[in-house]
Amino acid sequence: MIANRIKRAGWIGVILLCGITAQAQKIDRQQLVGRHKVTVKQLDSLSSLSVGNGKFAFTVDITGLQTFPDAYQNGIPLGTQSEWGWDTFTDTAGYRLEESLKTYQQYGRPVTYAVQVKKPERNKAASDWFRQNVHRLQLGNLGFEITLKNGKAARPEDIQQINQHLNLWTGEIKSEFTVEGIPVEVFTVCHQAEDIISTRVTSELIQAGRLKIRLRYPYPTGNWSDVGNNWQHPEKHQSKLITADDHQAMLSHHLDSATYFTALHWQGKASIAEKQAHEFIISPDKSSATFELSAWFKQQSTPDKVPLFAAIEANSVKGWLAFWLSGGAVDLSGSTDPRASELERRIVLSQYLTKIQCAGSFPPQETGLTYNSWYGKPHLEMTWWHMLHFALWGRPELMEKGAGWYFKAASGAKKLAARQGFEGLRWQKMTDNNGNESPSSVGAMLIWQEPHIITFAELAYRAHPDQQTLLKYKDLVMGTATFMASFAYFDKETGYYRLGPGLIPAQERYKAEQTFNPTYELAYWNWALTVAQKWRERLGLKREAKWDDVLNKLSPLPIQNGVYLAAESAKDSYTNPEYKTDHPSVLAAYGMLPQTGLLDRQVMKKTFNLVWDSWNWKATWGWDFPMTAMTATRLGLPDRAIDALMMQVKTNTFLNNGHNYQDGRLRLYLPGNGGLLTAVAMMCAGWDGATVTNPGFPKNGKWKVKWEGLKPMF
Repeated sequence: MIANRIKRAGWIGVILLCGITAQAQKIDRQQLVGRHKVTVKQLDSLSSLSVGNGKFAFTVDITGLQTFPDAYQNGIPLGTQSEWGWDTFTDTAGYRLEESLKTYQQYGRPVTYAVQVKKPERNKAASDWFRQNVHRLQLGNLGFEITLKNGKAARPEDIQQINQHLNLWTGEIKSEFTVEGIPVEVFTVCHQAEDIISTRVTSELIQAGRLKIRLRYPYPTGNWSDVGNNWQHPEKHQSKLITADDHQAMLSHHLDSATYFTALHWQGKASIAEKQAHEFIISPDKSSATFELSAWFKQQSTPDKVPLFAAIEANSVKGWLAFWLSGGAVDLSGSTDPRASELERRIVLSQYLTKIQCAGSFPPQETGLTYNSWYGKPHLEMTWWHMLHFALWGRPELMEKGAGWYFKAASGAKKLAARQGFEGLRWQKMTDNNGNESPSSVGAMLIWQEPHIITFAELAYRAHPDQQTLLKYKDLVMGTATFMASFAYFDKETGYYRLGPGLIPAQERYKAEQTFNPTYELAYWNWALTVAQKWRERLGLKREAKWDDVLNKLSPLPIQNGVYLAAESAKDSYTNPEYKTDHPSVLAAYGMLPQTGLLDRQVMKKTFNLVWDSWNWKATWGWDFPMTAMTATRLGLPDRAIDALMMQVKTNTFLNNGHNYQDGRLRLYLPGNGGLLTAVAMMCAGWDGATVTNPGFPKNGKWKVKWEGLKPMF
């Protein structure tokens, strides 16, 4: 039980400090989480396991460390990533972002967008440069160096009798295996506040001098993806052993624009030596069969004492107990629908994965802190899927932690809007920790990321409905709404404000120069401007006249043949097969959003049925299924909500470790995990004004749904 586990970790009294007891819970949370412990019995490159704390993550193979990175490079890679670890290649050509700008005629005037320029060659190179830089770093590869009896290095196939478990309740990975019949036991944990990984290994191989620990520093590939096993070009970076003694060492790694450090501390005696450039071997003393080591990846070489394994393990237990005993929980045990157990597994594992990958102080990339996608850069339209669920699951502080980045990025958003001749804050799409704009022929034209910060601010206000919250987010809400009203163009011929041309909707199948009035974006503009006006009233301010004018004259949602079109300009939304792929974002107008004054529920229900029957679901993304489930739930179609969540489509695959698999390029996709949690919260707790209990679950007697700590959606 909990007390025994805490005692083993050397930490007593954590329950009282958490402010909550297991006995006080209606749901036995330890039992709920425990029944979804992840087990690995063989080398499967898609079943690697991770530990982390939200701003740092460390992914391991079957050995409990990162021993065989090449064997996992096409699966879930063995990454070591942090929110602070970025690098920029040396710019020898003096590129300027202006060289990636393309001028579009929008609203009768020239407007520049940073895109992937094709010609001339100089401009293309500049565009490529700013997409590639900055890029997120793989900080280091910490694995075993295991030697066979014949003196050769152990290969993946030499690892036998594999028995590996991820204890979600404590955040600890236990790995057991044999090498030539000799057992090895490894525990792996991560500090819940610092970027520290710690391991304890027990094996006679240590006493035989055949098991050591290897630390290697890769060089960034500069590619769209970086899985952390690039050992080429050793001359382009420098790794140095700064200090070392029998119990600890400090190393530095210097690249083009980044320098960081790794502080090592081990229990017992050991030596460390450089085997070759960027590769260091820690050799434990042969007097003991157990060796413990902690590695702290850090930005400065400050001589902080690195905690040893027992302290890191205790910290992990404490942190995870506080997490699991706070916020929401959903228990589907007792359900007879055959999909219930798998859905519950996905829910529990998605909570774990989003906590370790998406709960930092900056927007996460779509592959979190495991490996690079889009050069490691976050996409702001995905913050809704990455972060919103934290608030609905009763952990708004985690959502607000990430939303704090918007304050830092606001100056860049203001400059972007001003450059294009708009007012207020135009939020970047593909960006980085500093809020820089990255060229993208699609991303630069998206607008549905714009209202997200208003969504986060409103959820923060629901959690803390006070003046302090209003004042904290006021400038972001007002600046965002100001841009939204400025971006809406008044068409004198129709008498309506319209959005576009000069945009690409969330369904990225339409050309920017031709597209206007997408259904979801119109609905989102209406909702967000309405909320922004409420903020003015809460602050004792007058309603903004321009915002009201846009609200009163915003174009109606486009309808054809009794259903909503993807956009007013897309008359062939349902006849052209190309337009029945990608995100069916027309459904988001009444899934991600409540019913606004623009929306007719019956028209949306007819639209939903058409989309359900005719969409090419194989050509979708992981968050499309929870989005569809949310719309079905609001429409009173709980059977369809479950069918959507559990649809058997490749991009709705949830691997053994809980990751949402998309394809060979995106082997993990965290918006799918966050989307699942958002949808389930709505399916349980409903939304403002909902009167049905568990509105997203069928009332056929097959679902027994118990939940607590969830918050209703808008």
